[in-house]
Amino acid sequence: MANRRVLVKRRKAARNIRKITRTMQLIATARFQAAHNRVAAGKPYTRKLAELVGNLSRAARGLDHPLMAQPEGIDRSALLVLTSDRGLCGGYNANVLHRVVDHLDATGGEVEVHMVGKKGINFFHFREREVAAQILGIGDTPRFEDVEPVANRLMEAFVEGEIASLDVAYMRFHSAGKQQPVVERILPLSPVGSDEEQATGEVLYEFSPSPEEILDELLPATVRVRIFQAFLDAAASEQVARMVAMKAATDAAGDMIKRLTRQYNRARQTQITMELLDIVGGANALA
Repeated sequence: MANRRVLVKRRKAARNIRKITRTMQLIATARFQAAHNRVAAGKPYTRKLAELVGNLSRAARGLDHPLMAQPEGIDRSALLVLTSDRGLCGGYNANVLHRVVDHLDATGGEVEVHMVGKKGINFFHFREREVAAQILGIGDTPRFEDVEPVANRLMEAFVEGEIASLDVAYMRFHSAGKQQPVVERILPLSPVGSDEEQATGEVLYEFSPSPEEILDELLPATVRVRIFQAFLDAAASEQVARMVAMKAATDAAGDMIKRLTRQYNRARQTQITMELLDIVGGANALA
Protein backbone atom coordinates (compact mmCIF):
# COMPACT_ATOMS: atom_id res chain seq x y z
CA MET A 1 0.00 0.00 0.00
CA ALA A 2 1.37 3.42 -0.96
CA ASN A 3 2.54 5.81 1.72
CA ARG A 4 -0.09 8.40 2.61
CA ARG A 5 2.42 11.23 2.66
CA VAL A 6 3.57 10.40 -0.87
CA LEU A 7 -0.03 10.29 -2.07
CA VAL A 8 -0.76 13.68 -0.53
CA LYS A 9 2.24 15.22 -2.32
CA ARG A 10 1.29 13.67 -5.65
CA ARG A 11 -2.31 14.83 -5.32
CA LYS A 12 -1.17 18.36 -4.50
CA ALA A 13 1.11 18.38 -7.57
CA ALA A 14 -1.74 17.15 -9.78
CA ARG A 15 -4.00 19.92 -8.44
CA ASN A 16 -1.37 22.53 -9.24
CA ILE A 17 -0.99 21.13 -12.76
CA ARG A 18 -4.75 21.22 -13.25
CA LYS A 19 -4.82 24.89 -12.25
CA ILE A 20 -2.10 25.71 -14.78
CA THR A 21 -3.65 23.78 -17.67
CA ARG A 22 -7.08 25.21 -16.90
CA THR A 23 -5.66 28.73 -17.01
CA MET A 24 -3.88 28.00 -20.28
CA GLN A 25 -7.11 26.60 -21.73
CA LEU A 26 -8.96 29.82 -20.86
CA ILE A 27 -6.19 31.94 -22.37
CA ALA A 28 -6.19 29.87 -25.57
CA THR A 29 -9.99 30.19 -25.77
CA ALA A 30 -9.79 33.97 -25.54
CA ARG A 31 -7.01 34.13 -28.12
CA PHE A 32 -8.91 31.81 -30.42
CA GLN A 33 -11.91 34.13 -30.42
CA ALA A 34 -9.71 37.03 -31.51
CA ALA A 35 -7.94 34.91 -34.14
CA HIS A 36 -11.24 33.55 -35.46
CA ASN A 37 -12.61 37.07 -35.87
CA ARG A 38 -9.53 38.05 -37.89
CA VAL A 39 -9.87 34.99 -40.13
CA ALA A 40 -13.57 35.62 -40.68
CA ALA A 41 -12.92 39.26 -41.51
CA GLY A 42 -10.09 38.54 -43.95
CA LYS A 43 -11.47 35.65 -46.01
CA PRO A 44 -14.19 37.60 -47.91
CA TYR A 45 -11.63 40.25 -48.90
CA THR A 46 -9.11 37.62 -50.04
CA ARG A 47 -11.73 35.72 -52.03
CA LYS A 48 -13.16 38.83 -53.70
CA LEU A 49 -9.72 40.16 -54.60
CA ALA A 50 -8.85 36.85 -56.26
CA GLU A 51 -12.13 36.95 -58.21
CA LEU A 52 -11.47 40.51 -59.33
CA VAL A 53 -7.97 39.66 -60.54
CA GLY A 54 -9.34 36.65 -62.41
CA ASN A 55 -11.98 38.75 -64.14
CA LEU A 56 -9.51 41.47 -65.09
CA SER A 57 -6.95 39.01 -66.42
CA ARG A 58 -9.59 37.34 -68.61
CA ALA A 59 -11.01 40.65 -69.79
CA ALA A 60 -7.58 41.95 -70.76
CA ARG A 61 -6.81 39.34 -73.42
CA GLY A 62 -3.17 38.76 -74.23
CA LEU A 63 -1.97 40.48 -71.08
CA ASP A 64 1.26 38.97 -69.77
CA HIS A 65 2.44 39.60 -66.22
CA PRO A 66 5.57 38.15 -64.54
CA LEU A 67 3.59 36.87 -61.55
CA MET A 68 1.29 34.86 -63.85
CA ALA A 69 3.95 33.46 -66.16
CA GLN A 70 5.37 29.97 -65.66
CA PRO A 71 9.18 30.20 -65.74
CA GLU A 72 10.94 27.73 -68.03
CA GLY A 73 14.18 25.93 -67.45
CA ILE A 74 14.16 26.43 -63.66
CA ASP A 75 14.24 23.33 -61.46
CA ARG A 76 14.00 25.09 -58.11
CA SER A 77 10.86 25.92 -56.14
CA ALA A 78 10.19 27.53 -52.76
CA LEU A 79 8.07 26.26 -49.89
CA LEU A 80 6.97 28.57 -47.07
CA VAL A 81 6.13 26.50 -43.97
CA LEU A 82 4.10 27.99 -41.10
CA THR A 83 4.61 26.45 -37.65
CA SER A 84 4.37 27.78 -34.10
CA ASP A 85 7.01 29.23 -31.79
CA ARG A 86 5.51 27.55 -28.71
CA GLY A 87 4.44 24.02 -27.93
CA LEU A 88 1.60 22.57 -25.83
CA CYS A 89 -0.71 22.57 -28.86
CA GLY A 90 -1.20 18.84 -29.41
CA GLY A 91 -0.43 17.52 -32.88
CA TYR A 92 -0.66 20.90 -34.62
CA ASN A 93 3.01 21.18 -35.63
CA ALA A 94 3.43 17.46 -36.21
CA ASN A 95 0.54 17.34 -38.69
CA VAL A 96 1.85 20.32 -40.67
CA LEU A 97 5.43 19.02 -40.73
CA HIS A 98 4.41 15.52 -41.77
CA ARG A 99 2.47 17.08 -44.66
CA VAL A 100 5.60 19.06 -45.56
CA VAL A 101 7.82 15.97 -45.50
CA ASP A 102 5.39 14.10 -47.77
CA HIS A 103 5.34 17.07 -50.16
CA LEU A 104 9.14 17.29 -50.27
CA ASP A 105 9.51 13.55 -50.84
CA ALA A 106 6.99 13.64 -53.70
CA THR A 107 8.35 16.78 -55.37
CA GLY A 108 11.02 16.48 -58.00
CA GLY A 109 13.79 19.02 -58.23
CA GLU A 110 15.28 21.29 -55.61
CA VAL A 111 12.99 22.85 -53.00
CA GLU A 112 14.21 25.65 -50.76
CA VAL A 113 12.32 25.71 -47.47
CA HIS A 114 11.50 29.01 -45.77
CA MET A 115 10.56 28.01 -42.24
CA VAL A 116 8.41 30.13 -39.93
CA GLY A 117 8.40 29.19 -36.23
CA LYS A 118 10.84 27.59 -33.80
CA LYS A 119 9.11 24.20 -33.82
CA GLY A 120 9.56 23.73 -37.55
CA ILE A 121 13.18 24.94 -37.42
CA ASN A 122 14.01 22.49 -34.63
CA PHE A 123 12.27 19.66 -36.47
CA PHE A 124 14.29 20.20 -39.64
CA HIS A 125 17.52 20.50 -37.66
CA PHE A 126 16.74 17.18 -35.96
CA ARG A 127 15.99 15.58 -39.35
CA GLU A 128 19.20 17.15 -40.72
CA ARG A 129 17.31 18.86 -43.54
CA GLU A 130 18.47 22.17 -44.93
CA VAL A 131 16.44 25.32 -44.29
CA ALA A 132 16.98 28.21 -46.71
CA ALA A 133 15.52 30.85 -44.38
CA GLN A 134 14.49 30.96 -40.73
CA ILE A 135 11.72 33.44 -39.91
CA LEU A 136 11.07 34.21 -36.24
CA GLY A 137 9.24 36.84 -34.26
CA ILE A 138 5.86 36.81 -36.01
CA GLY A 139 4.19 34.85 -33.20
CA ASP A 140 0.58 33.71 -32.92
CA THR A 141 -0.86 37.19 -33.66
CA PRO A 142 0.55 37.95 -37.14
CA ARG A 143 0.43 41.50 -38.45
CA PHE A 144 0.40 42.43 -42.11
CA GLU A 145 3.50 44.60 -41.76
CA ASP A 146 5.40 41.56 -40.43
CA VAL A 147 4.26 39.27 -43.25
CA GLU A 148 4.66 41.76 -46.11
CA PRO A 149 8.50 41.66 -46.21
CA VAL A 150 8.41 37.85 -46.42
CA ALA A 151 5.95 37.98 -49.33
CA ASN A 152 7.98 40.68 -51.10
CA ARG A 153 11.21 38.65 -50.90
CA LEU A 154 9.53 35.57 -52.32
CA MET A 155 7.84 37.54 -55.12
CA GLU A 156 11.15 39.14 -56.02
CA ALA A 157 12.82 35.72 -56.18
CA PHE A 158 10.04 34.46 -58.48
CA VAL A 159 10.15 37.46 -60.83
CA GLU A 160 13.95 37.31 -61.08
CA GLY A 161 13.82 33.63 -62.04
CA GLU A 162 15.41 32.22 -58.89
CA ILE A 163 12.41 29.94 -58.23
CA ALA A 164 9.84 28.42 -60.54
CA SER A 165 6.97 28.29 -58.05
CA LEU A 166 5.96 29.16 -54.51
CA ASP A 167 3.87 26.97 -52.20
CA VAL A 168 2.70 27.64 -48.66
CA ALA A 169 2.29 24.79 -46.14
CA TYR A 170 0.02 25.61 -43.21
CA MET A 171 -2.97 24.44 -41.19
CA ARG A 172 -6.05 25.65 -43.03
CA PHE A 173 -8.85 26.72 -40.69
CA HIS A 174 -12.34 25.57 -41.66
CA SER A 175 -14.09 25.74 -38.29
CA ALA A 176 -13.43 25.19 -34.60
CA GLY A 177 -13.92 21.46 -35.19
CA LYS A 178 -11.99 21.07 -38.45
CA GLN A 179 -8.47 22.11 -39.43
CA GLN A 180 -6.55 20.60 -42.31
CA PRO A 181 -2.82 20.66 -43.15
CA VAL A 182 -2.44 21.76 -46.77
CA VAL A 183 0.21 22.81 -49.28
CA GLU A 184 -1.25 25.61 -51.39
CA ARG A 185 0.21 26.98 -54.64
CA ILE A 186 0.66 30.75 -54.55
CA LEU A 187 2.92 31.49 -57.54
CA PRO A 188 2.52 31.53 -60.45
CA LEU A 189 -0.90 33.12 -60.07
CA SER A 190 -3.74 31.59 -62.02
CA PRO A 191 -6.79 33.59 -63.14
CA VAL A 192 -9.59 32.24 -60.95
CA GLY A 193 -13.07 33.70 -60.67
CA SER A 194 -16.24 32.55 -58.95
CA ASP A 195 -18.17 29.59 -60.37
CA GLU A 196 -21.06 31.85 -61.40
CA GLU A 197 -18.76 34.19 -63.32
CA GLN A 198 -17.04 31.32 -65.09
CA ALA A 199 -20.40 29.86 -66.06
CA THR A 200 -21.86 33.09 -67.40
CA GLY A 201 -18.76 33.99 -69.46
CA GLU A 202 -16.65 37.09 -69.55
CA VAL A 203 -17.16 40.19 -67.46
CA LEU A 204 -16.78 43.42 -69.45
CA TYR A 205 -14.66 46.20 -67.98
CA GLU A 206 -13.71 49.68 -69.01
CA PHE A 207 -10.13 50.20 -67.88
CA SER A 208 -8.91 53.47 -66.44
CA PRO A 209 -5.94 53.47 -66.11
CA SER A 210 -4.69 50.70 -68.41
CA PRO A 211 -5.06 46.99 -67.51
CA GLU A 212 -1.29 46.71 -67.12
CA GLU A 213 -1.19 49.44 -64.47
CA ILE A 214 -4.18 47.98 -62.60
CA LEU A 215 -2.76 44.46 -62.53
CA ASP A 216 0.67 45.77 -61.54
CA GLU A 217 -1.01 46.94 -58.34
CA LEU A 218 -3.52 44.13 -57.83
CA LEU A 219 -1.38 41.05 -58.51
CA PRO A 220 1.32 41.76 -55.89
CA ALA A 221 -1.42 42.75 -53.45
CA THR A 222 -3.14 39.42 -54.12
CA VAL A 223 0.02 37.47 -53.31
CA ARG A 224 0.59 39.42 -50.09
CA VAL A 225 -3.03 39.00 -48.98
CA ARG A 226 -3.11 35.26 -49.72
CA ILE A 227 0.09 34.68 -47.74
CA PHE A 228 -1.21 36.83 -44.89
CA GLN A 229 -4.48 34.88 -44.90
CA ALA A 230 -2.46 31.67 -44.54
CA PHE A 231 -0.78 33.17 -41.47
CA LEU A 232 -4.20 34.06 -40.02
CA ASP A 233 -5.52 30.55 -40.63
CA ALA A 234 -2.43 29.05 -39.02
CA ALA A 235 -2.78 31.29 -35.94
CA ALA A 236 -6.45 30.36 -35.45
CA SER A 237 -5.71 26.65 -35.94
CA GLU A 238 -2.87 26.84 -33.41
CA GLN A 239 -5.14 28.32 -30.74
CA VAL A 240 -7.79 25.66 -31.39
CA ALA A 241 -5.17 22.93 -31.03
CA ARG A 242 -3.81 24.46 -27.82
CA MET A 243 -7.32 24.87 -26.41
CA VAL A 244 -8.14 21.19 -27.09
CA ALA A 245 -4.79 19.99 -25.75
CA MET A 246 -5.11 21.97 -22.52
CA LYS A 247 -8.67 20.76 -21.99
CA ALA A 248 -7.47 17.16 -22.38
CA ALA A 249 -4.63 17.83 -19.93
CA THR A 250 -7.04 19.40 -17.44
CA ASP A 251 -9.39 16.42 -17.67
CA ALA A 252 -6.47 14.00 -17.27
CA ALA A 253 -5.27 15.86 -14.18
CA GLY A 254 -8.77 15.70 -12.72
CA ASP A 255 -8.91 11.93 -13.30
CA MET A 256 -5.52 11.54 -11.64
CA ILE A 257 -6.68 13.53 -8.61
CA LYS A 258 -9.70 11.24 -8.24
CA ARG A 259 -7.53 8.14 -8.51
CA LEU A 260 -5.01 9.44 -5.98
CA THR A 261 -7.84 10.38 -3.61
CA ARG A 262 -9.20 6.82 -3.73
CA GLN A 263 -5.74 5.41 -3.10
CA TYR A 264 -5.26 7.81 -0.19
CA ASN A 265 -8.61 6.82 1.34
CA ARG A 266 -7.78 3.12 1.05
CA ALA A 267 -4.37 3.68 2.61
CA ARG A 268 -5.94 5.70 5.43
CA GLN A 269 -8.58 3.05 6.09
CA THR A 270 -5.91 0.34 6.07
CA GLN A 271 -3.82 2.30 8.55
CA ILE A 272 -6.83 2.79 10.87
CA THR A 273 -7.64 -0.91 10.65
CA MET A 274 -4.06 -1.86 11.53
CA GLU A 275 -4.07 0.47 14.53
CA LEU A 276 -7.37 -1.03 15.78
CA LEU A 277 -5.99 -4.54 15.41
CA ASP A 278 -2.89 -3.54 17.41
CA ILE A 279 -5.11 -2.14 20.17
CA VAL A 280 -7.32 -5.24 20.26
CA GLY A 281 -4.30 -7.53 20.21
CA GLY A 282 -2.67 -5.66 23.08
CA ALA A 283 -5.90 -5.78 25.12
CA ASN A 284 -6.20 -9.53 24.55
CA ALA A 285 -2.61 -10.02 25.61
CA LEU A 286 -3.25 -8.18 28.88
CA ALA A 287 -6.46 -10.07 29.60
